[in-house]
Amino acid sequence: MAEASPDVTAPATAGSRLRIVQAAYGCVARWGFSKTTVEDAAREAGVSRATLYRCFPGGRDELLSAVVAWENARFFARLYEEVREGTSLVEVMELGLVFAHRDIREHDVLQRVLETEPDLLLPKLTVEAAGTQRMIAAFLEPYLARERLAPGVEAKEAADFLARMVLSYISAPGGWDLTDRAQVARLVRGELLGGILPPAPPAPPAPPPRAPGAPRAPGAVRDKSLAASRRSRRSRRQ
Repeated sequence: MAEASPDVTAPATAGSRLRIVQAAYGCVARWGFSKTTVEDAAREAGVSRATLYRCFPGGRDELLSAVVAWENARFFARLYEEVREGTSLVEVMELGLVFAHRDIREHDVLQRVLETEPDLLLPKLTVEAAGTQRMIAAFLEPYLARERLAPGVEAKEAADFLARMVLSYISAPGGWDLTDRAQVARLVRGELLGGILPPAPPAPPAPPPRAPGAPRAPGAVRDKSLAASRRSRRSRRQ
C-alpha cells in the first residue's frame, strides 16, 4: 500500500475525524473489514497516518469501531425521520419495526459483511447494543408517559423492556413477517404491549336472535312504522 501524503501538522479536529470515518466506511464497503487498513483509510481521507492516529490513538480497531458507531447513528437518524410523525405509542412502534426491518435488509454493506465477516462485525454491534437500547428507551418513554398504563407498570421500566424487545425482533423476527403491516400490528398490540397497556374494553354483546313469531322490540316496531309511513307518503305524491 502506498503511503498517504504527509500532513503531520494537521490538527485532530472533529471534521478530520468524521472525514476519516467516512473514508474508512467507503473502504469497508469495497473490501470488507479484514482487508481495510489504516493506510487505506488515511489515503482515502487525504490525511497522513500521523493525523489518523491523532484522531484514533487505538489505531485500526478504534477506527473500525467508530465506523460501526457512525453508521449505527445514521440508521437511527433515518428511523427517527420515519416515525416522528407518529401520534401514539402503537403507531410509532409499528412504523419503527417495519422501517427498521426493511432498512437493515436492504443495507448492502451490512448484509455483505454479516455474510462474509460476521465474526468481525458482530462483536462491534454487541458493544453498540447497550447504547442503542438506551437510545430507543429514551425515545419511547415520553410516548409511554402519555398512555394509560396497566396497573403497576412504570413508564421507564416499560421503555427499557420495549427497547430490548424491539432490538430482538429487528435482528431475529422469528415467525413474524415484519413486511406485513397486519402481522406487525398484532405483534405490537398483542405481544409487545399486551402487558403494558390495559386490555381494550370488550365489544358489547350482539342482541340475541329473535324467535319466530316473537314481538319486535319497541324501537324496531317504531322504525318499521316510520319506514311504512314514508313509503305511503311517496306513493300518494306519485
